[in-house]
Amino acid sequence: MSMDVRVVGVGMVPFAKPGASESYIEMGSKAVAAALADAGLPYSAIQQAYAGYVYGDSTCGQAVLYPAGLTGIPIVNVNNNCSTGSTALFLARQAVASGQIDCALAVGFEEMRPGALGSNFPDRVGPMARHAGLMGELQTHDPKAPRAAQFFGGAGAEYAAKYGASPETFAKISVKARVHAANNPFALFRNLLSVEEVLASPPQYGPMTRYQCCPPTCGAAAAIVCSPAFAARHGLDGSIAIKAQAMTSDTASTFDDRSMIKLIGYDMAKDAAAAVYESAGLGPEDIQVAELHDCFTANELLTYEAIGLTPEGTAEKFIMDGDNTYGGKIVTNPSGGLLSKGHPLGATGLAQCTELVWQLRGTADRRQVPNVTHALQHNLGLGGACVVTLYGRV
Repeated sequence: MSMDVRVVGVGMVPFAKPGASESYIEMGSKAVAAALADAGLPYSAIQQAYAGYVYGDSTCGQAVLYPAGLTGIPIVNVNNNCSTGSTALFLARQAVASGQIDCALAVGFEEMRPGALGSNFPDRVGPMARHAGLMGELQTHDPKAPRAAQFFGGAGAEYAAKYGASPETFAKISVKARVHAANNPFALFRNLLSVEEVLASPPQYGPMTRYQCCPPTCGAAAAIVCSPAFAARHGLDGSIAIKAQAMTSDTASTFDDRSMIKLIGYDMAKDAAAAVYESAGLGPEDIQVAELHDCFTANELLTYEAIGLTPEGTAEKFIMDGDNTYGGKIVTNPSGGLLSKGHPLGATGLAQCTELVWQLRGTADRRQVPNVTHALQHNLGLGGACVVTLYGRV
């Protein structure tokens, strides 16, 4: 499965608050149309499609894709928690890389409700029961705090206790996210915040305050991948390649190490990144820009270390030195990330892909990172799954 795969079209819609968006069908269809227009392809050229969403009934993917055409192609509906969008991309890339087809489309969308994430099936054991059970053993339960905030806030508290990171360190990630999002017309929150404002927002759990938690969001994004031969045959821009991609799930260390940091996917991210670097023959030092899964500031901080942007225990210095933004070692989340752009679960991974393709093309406008040759994407879902993708120019 080593065939080169190119990203030839991307598209997304501006993200919106729940209740203020179009329907998932309208958003998803617009993202698909944008990706097709970007590639310069008709829908009839797509041989398979993968549709990612978390909150929706069966075959929502067909409802989103049918407006583009009734061509009879396989449409696979994908749900993998917060890594759903990247999972759809993983499957589309895999289908092309295997040689079974030449061109595939991945679309992700979400029409969310206001408030914290909850279960749609409270009458049965939830898939996160094992994770939640261990969390209850490792830290104090707060019935007023959203469960996701307890997971990631607990991991942030463990990191702070282990390495002495200050509350201001976590808050600076939110400040940076707003600075970046101010230049992104697709982002939900574009107003700037100060460290003081972040810390003064209502506490959630551990070092996390409200402004350090991503908001529920509605949106959609899509990407088209194909073989180099297909791109050449159709006269497409095949200059952006997926050079390596890896997907992981939990290993024994998630539970056996009895660590909140491990419980929220640190080792999944570490293993996926290591596999990607080995496959591509590259390292973190070769990457100029990254889109990371900053559902909470704690997770962005931990991800810096998990994927090797900075050694373990040094994330605070990495942040304080400005190595995570323009003028530093690597620009993280130029889009504003989940914290500011928003987090429509099924769309997030494909929105990350879209941003990084724009960065590699040099078309990211005021967000443009200079001289981008390689870009890294990290998309995490508790429960669990992590997808890491490395893109490059060819």
